[in-house]
Amino acid sequence: MRRLSLLGVIARVFMWAFLLGLAVVVLYPLLWMVLNGFKTNAELFGDPFALPVDWSFSNYQKAWNRGVDGYLATSVLVTVTSTVATVFVSAWAAYGLTRVSIPFDRAITGVILGGLMLAPTVALVPLVKMFQAMGLYNSFWALLILYTAFRVPFTTFLIRAYMIDLPREVDEAAKMDGAGRWTAFWRVILPMSKPIITSTVMLHVLFAWNEYLFAMVFTSGSGVQTLPVGLTSLMSKHGTDYPVVFAGMVIAAVPVVLLFFLGQRYIVKGLADGIGK
Repeated sequence: MRRLSLLGVIARVFMWAFLLGLAVVVLYPLLWMVLNGFKTNAELFGDPFALPVDWSFSNYQKAWNRGVDGYLATSVLVTVTSTVATVFVSAWAAYGLTRVSIPFDRAITGVILGGLMLAPTVALVPLVKMFQAMGLYNSFWALLILYTAFRVPFTTFLIRAYMIDLPREVDEAAKMDGAGRWTAFWRVILPMSKPIITSTVMLHVLFAWNEYLFAMVFTSGSGVQTLPVGLTSLMSKHGTDYPVVFAGMVIAAVPVVLLFFLGQRYIVKGLADGIGK
């Protein structure tokens, strides 16, 4: 028994040491980037790992004034609208596939989930041609449509997996109370699916906030650039002023980092409840 207890203690020590090391590996680059945003170029090249001599916010102000404010506003707009559109369309599709008897439901499910196998790079050229013909190229609407279309299959898959095991009695009770399909979906099924809805919202936010390929191709030079593309432009214009670039990266990372720390337990719980069912 003592030997087993000793082995358990050793295993816990190694586990905590591993987790601590992993935390250092993940957090140190973020801390290093934040600290270098307070330095001058001379301090950065003199000792990139030392603390700033003069803790000045001027680099963050410069980054903000050099376009980060506009990139941030565009990213927020694209992220919020595409998240609402993606989650709503996916939840409504998952509701129809799991709670309503429709012809060829399995075939429809297969077609939707088949979108998971479509690589964005493969469809890039025809999408550019199509959006140019529609007059949507270099516009906010291009990103909204693309982010929604390419994330609906994955989001539908997650929400459908959760809704499948919701008790059928709630649908019957809602029908007996005179609720139609829309009312049952909006007031009964959707609140019951809150864990997976929260998870899909956060997953889509992380995707839309950091997405680079579509944002670069469809909004390059149009004045509606998102943060990933905008920061690339900032680096090309002010590449020698590295502290300003680091400051811009910090401004871009703060919202996502805060969202992750505030909602990580909801992501894990929702995915565990959905995929595990």
